Amino acid sequence: MARPAPDAPRPTAAAVLNEAVRALAPDRDANPLVARIEAGEAPRSVFATFALEQHQVITADRLSFQHLARRADGDPPVADFFDLLAQGEALALTQLAGLTDACELTARDITGYRPRPGCQAYPSYAARLALGAEPTDVAIALTANFAAWGGYCATVGAAMRDHYGFPDAACEFFAFFAEPAPAVEEQARAAVQHGLDTGQAQPAAAHRYGRLLQAYELMFWNSVAD
Repeated sequence: MARPAPDAPRPTAAAVLNEAVRALAPDRDANPLVARIEAGEAPRSVFATFALEQHQVITADRLSFQHLARRADGDPPVADFFDLLAQGEALALTQLAGLTDACELTARDITGYRPRPGCQAYPSYAARLALGAEPTDVAIALTANFAAWGGYCATVGAAMRDHYGFPDAACEFFAFFAEPAPAVEEQARAAVQHGLDTGQAQPAAAHRYGRLLQAYELMFWNSVAD
């Protein structure tokens, strides 16, 4: 009698996250604005637009992460991940002040600004995910997007010093996201492992979400450039 085939090994959270980052990575030439900034060819005005739009994005994303944390209240590793992200958004807003000041933006400029639809597509979709998507799958999708976002921030932060003469304080926002975040990475693995162990995680759905997040990420940068 033939022996039954052994069960396939269960995927680990690290493997699932690494595959999402690999599979959803944007093409190297997908972001023309970052390439122009890297070369010092973008107008300085894009940084003011970026700062104004990010005030809107950060505020919206923080609410989305807080809602995801509440939805995952019965799954502590997942809730902890989104709580950590919400705290990070609050800190990012304080880091953005250096860029706001360097661009000579006033409180009236910020409150009276009319956001560009293409820049706000990303947080709008994140809010949609916060309302109805499985939180663990959102964690996978966000991890892939954060990898791309962090790379863009590293490139922009370096170019701001090399080509545009911005002071260090103006670059702190980009440095915040460009630097490794071991606590976020560790919590992401814990959240996804919990999702895999409980059967909640569906990587195929997470990849669908991630592809749209990456597309809306690029839409943000393209709209800043308009």
